[in-house]
Amino acid sequence: MRLFLLGFMGCGKSYSGQLLADLFEVPFIDLDIYIEKKMGRTIRDIFENKGEAYFRQIEKECLHEMLDKERTVIAVGGGTPCFFDNMEWMNKNGLTVFLETPVSILANRLIANMEHRPLLKDFSKKDLESFINKKLEERNPFYHQAQILYEQKEDGQDVAGDLKKYFNNLI
Repeated sequence: MRLFLLGFMGCGKSYSGQLLADLFEVPFIDLDIYIEKKMGRTIRDIFENKGEAYFRQIEKECLHEMLDKERTVIAVGGGTPCFFDNMEWMNKNGLTVFLETPVSILANRLIANMEHRPLLKDFSKKDLESFINKKLEERNPFYHQAQILYEQKEDGQDVAGDLKKYFNNLI
């Protein structure tokens, strides 16, 4: 079983994914880090020098390479489900979990490292919440195709612990 964690940047996919993988004693893969290692450059560099279309094609190819990984927790990029047939592919090849997170929590988490996020680098902190709301409006139709919707209600919620209880017999 492959478990794909998806959601908007800052929702805790990587953090919770690593904890969940540790709890289940299975490997964890952050798709963005996987891409960076494979390409030998940062996501930001790929976006800036090759463009988003190029990045999304590489992202799709790397996502499909996850078919070789079994019993693995995989955190995908925030936009991954929204391009090509990625969402359909993940649903077909694993269990998908959307970490639905309130905009206020996302904004608080993202403010600290906006310069490291390609899609946020040109925004003022003041405009961040409106940007998040707009992007969620575009992405939610994809995110809501996940097989499991996990709603985070507060910052610091034990997502991994909650999901482990839920999935104890699935992984």
